[in-house]
Amino acid sequence: MKIVFKKESICAAVTPLLSGVSTKMTIAAAEGILIRAQVPDTCVLTTYDLEKGVQITMTGDVQVLEEGAAILNASKFGQTVRAMEGGDIVLTVDSKLCTTIACGLSSQTMIALPAQDFPEIPRLSSPSGFVISQKLLKETMSKCIYAMGVNDQRPVFNGLYLNISDGHMDMVSCDSIKIAVCGVRADMENLNADGEALNFQFIIPNKSVNELYKLLDEEEGHMARIYMSRKNVVIVLEDLVFFSKLIEGKYPDYNRVIIRNHKITVLVDRECLIGALERAALVTEEKVPGAVRPHVKLQVEGNVLKITAVSGTGSSYDELSIAHTGEDVLIAFNNRYLMDSLRACRSDMVKISLTSSMTSINIEPADPETDENGEVVCQDLFFLLPVRMKE
Repeated sequence: MKIVFKKESICAAVTPLLSGVSTKMTIAAAEGILIRAQVPDTCVLTTYDLEKGVQITMTGDVQVLEEGAAILNASKFGQTVRAMEGGDIVLTVDSKLCTTIACGLSSQTMIALPAQDFPEIPRLSSPSGFVISQKLLKETMSKCIYAMGVNDQRPVFNGLYLNISDGHMDMVSCDSIKIAVCGVRADMENLNADGEALNFQFIIPNKSVNELYKLLDEEEGHMARIYMSRKNVVIVLEDLVFFSKLIEGKYPDYNRVIIRNHKITVLVDRECLIGALERAALVTEEKVPGAVRPHVKLQVEGNVLKITAVSGTGSSYDELSIAHTGEDVLIAFNNRYLMDSLRACRSDMVKISLTSSMTSINIEPADPETDENGEVVCQDLFFLLPVRMKE
């Protein structure tokens, strides 16, 4: 196999390919890039760690002199092509899998693995799917990522749940303490071959979500083609294909957990509250050997919100003006979880709803996003459990 790459093109391709590489696998082939060269001038590069993968097809800025296929260690290959100086990079793999990467007067050698050692990837096509804006997908995803479970005993919580129907998309993530629910109106093209209406419910694992988020484009007009199968999701982003296994299982009915008829509401400036919590974090995030990490307390008294945090080495205090209905209340939270929930709520003013110091709170935009007809186009809700205060 012999291929000539433009340095800028191969370097640009390697970065997203690393999203599909595992550094903790015992299978050497899963740490590599499968490179397949075909005449005329087509090169397909694939990475797959048995859970998620990336495939890029290069047809420009590449010249195939000899067809072939081989697996190269992704990290070493990426470091090598970036270190090369010059315009064209020539990759040569001989019959004994000895690999040479040359650029100008510089060259590096490494040993490749046979292409047949690469894990079998899932089918990258399906008769079922839809097309959606990458920007909308990324914006909605950004509000939910923080609440995904990590190593939760319930596998369905270790990912992002999507419920797709004609004209609407719901994204939900939750663990044992927090929930993010983001519903949005969405223009979607139906790719179902049988003409059936859009109706998909699936859970993408958290590692795949984090890598996919980096690959999505925020520019208007860039679309994602999403194909569904029973166990996998395939997301086509122009010349890049991202694919992932899905988490099997039924997602819990999160609406049964969320309280909708709270008795106390607080309207507060989001940035001011986040600023006060960041100052409190200087106390709550302080690491004192043998000490329990302190929580942040929110005390609602009339139209004043008092934010306090106390540890063995210091304290923090802030006051904010608020609009408040219902009784006064004192409640405490894990400060980091509270800040994450507020940052996910994209609104100048937020509405915090609660009933007592022992029940969950809902954080919502005080002014939901609406269209020109005044109809709500985006409904977000962020649920958080308080922590028990010491007497």
